[in-house]
Amino acid sequence: MQNHGPTLIDPASIAFQSVLDRLAPTDATVLIVGETGTGKEGVARYLHHHSPRRQQPFLAVNCGALTESLAESELFGHEKGAFTGARERHQGWFEAAEGGTLLLDEIGELSLPLQVKLLRVLQEREVTRVGSHRAVKVNVRVIAATHVDLAQAIRERRFREDLYYRLNVAAVTLPPLRQRQEDIPLLAEHFLRLYARRLGRPQLRMSEETVATLMEYPWPGNIRELENTLHNAVLLSKEPIISPRQLRLSPLGADSLPLGEAALDEFMRQQLESGETQIYQRVIDALVRNAFEISGSNQLQTATLLGVSRNTLRTHLGHLGLIKPRRSLAGSGQRTHAHRPPHERELRIGYQRFGNLGILKARQSLEAQFADSGVSVLWSEFPAGPQLLHALSNGEIDFGTTGEVPPLFAQANDNRVLYVAWEPAAPQSVALLVANDSPIKDIASLRGKRIAVNKGSNVHYLLVQILDEVGLTLDDVRVVYSPPKYPLTPSDHHAVDAWMMWDPLLSDAERCGQLRVIANGTGRVNNHQFYLAHRDFAAHSSDLLHQLMGALVQTGRYIDANRLEAANLLSAELGLATDSLTHALARRSHQTQRMDLAIIRDQQAIADRFYALGLLPRAIKVRDAVWSDSPP
Repeated sequence: MQNHGPTLIDPASIAFQSVLDRLAPTDATVLIVGETGTGKEGVARYLHHHSPRRQQPFLAVNCGALTESLAESELFGHEKGAFTGARERHQGWFEAAEGGTLLLDEIGELSLPLQVKLLRVLQEREVTRVGSHRAVKVNVRVIAATHVDLAQAIRERRFREDLYYRLNVAAVTLPPLRQRQEDIPLLAEHFLRLYARRLGRPQLRMSEETVATLMEYPWPGNIRELENTLHNAVLLSKEPIISPRQLRLSPLGADSLPLGEAALDEFMRQQLESGETQIYQRVIDALVRNAFEISGSNQLQTATLLGVSRNTLRTHLGHLGLIKPRRSLAGSGQRTHAHRPPHERELRIGYQRFGNLGILKARQSLEAQFADSGVSVLWSEFPAGPQLLHALSNGEIDFGTTGEVPPLFAQANDNRVLYVAWEPAAPQSVALLVANDSPIKDIASLRGKRIAVNKGSNVHYLLVQILDEVGLTLDDVRVVYSPPKYPLTPSDHHAVDAWMMWDPLLSDAERCGQLRVIANGTGRVNNHQFYLAHRDFAAHSSDLLHQLMGALVQTGRYIDANRLEAANLLSAELGLATDSLTHALARRSHQTQRMDLAIIRDQQAIADRFYALGLLPRAIKVRDAVWSDSPP
């Protein structure tokens, strides 16, 4: 449905698009209903791009992901001092989307107290920040989306009827992909071209048998499943023609779903009426076991196929004995590393799919190193440093790597993390980019512009340094806090004027030529990489930490001596072209080194700057969080 997508031809799609074309120019609140994976956010973006608000922000918030304690602050904002940790005024989603469109995805997951507050906002068109008594007028078009039956939720008293009618000014129901068969070849070709181009393999084609197989499959996961299937096929294909065997479609979907959901309901009813016991757990176990097998034991693909988070999947896999069950450092009655017998020891590593840890995982050399010592290596993937540090601070992982800034935020919030080692500076691996046709020509042109940045990350610090050069501060621009993302969609270009990026996405953006660099880290930031451990793990398992450091040193030497080979290893994992990854790997040295006085001083200077700007809740001493254990 987006501007850059294929032209749809199925009658159901054409009729649906005609409805959208009538709704788009209006300011009507729209409720989008559809199965998971049908593209509800894509429809919301379509409505925005074809409306008079197209030059203003389009923002999407997943209501199901909002924690109860922070949801009101996230949606409506808060004042400085409104609660513990509120060090500065925070603009909520409604104010951030001023003049544009706000998508409230999974609206059915919103708590009842927040539903009351949301109803008032929709009625009065104003928000009141937490800790304030002054209402702020907002000019925002609201679009809501859900995959649940809100009428049933109303009957079960889980959703307010008055809010439903306020949202349901105009309702559109997305037809599932199995009801739009004529669109399947067009969508498949679109996704094939997208991922083949990103991987530098534009010659890839689908055979006639492959297209026929795609047409016959019922697509229980809808467009999202189709996209994942084509992405996976591009990764697996060694030949220029993609064959049906490379599609790896789910037998469950192929066998049962042509009969519709009614058949699945009937089967479940029969099982329950026959007196089968523990049916719930048996169904869940069967789903996870089969998805894990179909995905070739790839946890990320399995989680995507099932539509669950990777952490949730790992819990199920541990229960089934398909991986070692994870244990938390925190919690009463649970054993710590100090009390585990040697044959039950675990090393839980948080990683991003790049750099030394990404290569170490891809080569599986750490698993081989610990094979005879009874140590299980468990990997957890994170999109960026702040998210990884959150898991490390909460005892969900033992060890991980981030840039310069996330550890400072962790230490300032009294989290139990230790600096263990670092890698040399890579200032060219971080940058601020704009679209090629952007009127922004230099740093001074950033005043008043919307800049996307991952809060508390290395590029957050780079942005501070860039603005300082021309006498600007964060108050002089409109900072949009969002996780890293590339490639960008048309709505991203409408919502934001500039993006803070880092490798390998930065190298891929430069290679594709759709964005241009306004300023990188050279002369502004060091962009060091740090390895960190949880204090409990460092205290009880220093022997494992020393061995892990040795493995990272060897991996760094391997990367610097074999960049092309290392890039090929990462290409399948990341879905990025090998030349982009080779360029990204070449921009930094991967030689892991123990912490020293010079690097501690550099890190302290950043901490002092962030505290002076009011971004850290308290002053810190970096040296208080440095691992001091000496090698055995």
